[in-house]
Amino acid sequence: MTLSLRPVTADNYEAICDLDVAPEQEAFVACNMWSLVEAAYNDGHITRGIYLNDEAVGFFMWVYESPNKVSIYRFMVDQAHQRQGIGRQAMTLALQEIQQDSNLSYIEICYNPNNPVAKHFYASFGFIEVGMDDDGEDMLAQIALSNQ
Repeated sequence: MTLSLRPVTADNYEAICDLDVAPEQEAFVACNMWSLVEAAYNDGHITRGIYLNDEAVGFFMWVYESPNKVSIYRFMVDQAHQRQGIGRQAMTLALQEIQQDSNLSYIEICYNPNNPVAKHFYASFGFIEVGMDDDGEDMLAQIALSNQ
């Protein structure tokens, strides 16, 4: 099993758009098609397909909020590929790629505070909760990098 992150391009965007989370997870994750449209029309948005061998199985989008902060906006694994360790491996790959930017001080992620699975998953990577977002809807968690 080879897991990789690949840029989303004209050659693979349809496969990424066809991925779905389980119905009970839909309230927690934006659809991939909307995310790709958002990335196409906004600067600083990076998209990656999560691939198991040559099959698209998930999606990431992160955004350069400032020169020293990246926010992971989207992360999903297709419902048919969940509970196989793919999410954990993919998050490791994404964090490694993001941390290649030596100017970064923080990596941030947000999640619904009513989603304990997300809370524990992100905490296992070192994300520490820093409070609710400006709308008071999502919990913000950060990894402080020691690059600076």
